[in-house]
Amino acid sequence: MNSYKNVLSAIGRYKKFLVTTHHNPDADAVSSALAMALFLKSLGKHVVVLNEDACPQWLEFLPATSLFKKASDVKKADHDAVIVLDCGDRGRMGGVKKFIQEGKPLINIDHHVTNGSFGSINVVQPKASSTCEMIFDLLKEAKHPLSKNLAMLLYAGIMTDTGSFRFENTSAHCHAVAEELMAFKFSASFMYDRLYVGMPVVDMKMFTDLIHKAKLIDHNRVFCVSLSKKAAARFSKSFDLKEKLFTFLRSVEGIEVVVILTELSAKEIRVNLRSQNSFDVAALAQQFDGGGHKKAAGCKIYEPLAKAQKSICSAIHQRL
Repeated sequence: MNSYKNVLSAIGRYKKFLVTTHHNPDADAVSSALAMALFLKSLGKHVVVLNEDACPQWLEFLPATSLFKKASDVKKADHDAVIVLDCGDRGRMGGVKKFIQEGKPLINIDHHVTNGSFGSINVVQPKASSTCEMIFDLLKEAKHPLSKNLAMLLYAGIMTDTGSFRFENTSAHCHAVAEELMAFKFSASFMYDRLYVGMPVVDMKMFTDLIHKAKLIDHNRVFCVSLSKKAAARFSKSFDLKEKLFTFLRSVEGIEVVVILTELSAKEIRVNLRSQNSFDVAALAQQFDGGGHKKAAGCKIYEPLAKAQKSICSAIHQRL
């Protein structure tokens, strides 16, 4: 494992950076990429932040989101080096890969246990709560002063990846980092409300219908939700359906594994996985060339939606 010193040394050597993270980005991905961009810009570096997808609408309240660009909207991204954040493997960069110039150094900073250290410089720490926690540690190593914008970004990533400091990845260090970030006097309740609470009225009925129609299998230990492309499109863009489903279903007694299948095209299904107790969804995701954490992972299955549901549920059944 390379140290933060190696990362800072590389940052010192180069002037132009392409910063990216995984497709379908969550709060930790968006926030770590934007925090890195603000850090680089403060050093006088040229920075382009690209992702296969646009910044999710529900995260647009965060600082500096105007820097977050969708790859299909950009013609070129000149760079001396690439920084990849919160991304378990190169494939999850999606359409950004075509912008990466061969032979340029690639800095890989991540906390996914399945990360294969695909960079020329790698800092992979599976025990970190989030990539945002790692960026905080990098800034400390650099003796770089924090700002309110940096603090809000890092707090958002840490808060969401720890489930508001409830998940097993919440450590003493994580709480110490949060304490230091909150010294910048942003409102924790405001952050929580924007990241978790809101559910537009128009989405409420569809959400409850979706729960009602989902499959409860393996003696009520597995909850499986399938979303056709048409059904997913009915929800508001400001509504983070996936996280709302996971938050709700994690509270149901007896459920060990939650599966959400989302149809991207006729034969491309995104699978998001969460677990409780000892079930390892990272190992399950790897079976389908995906990855992640022991209790939060994902993959893609290149089959029609109904067949993909059978495939993933059968694989879960074999592991239970």
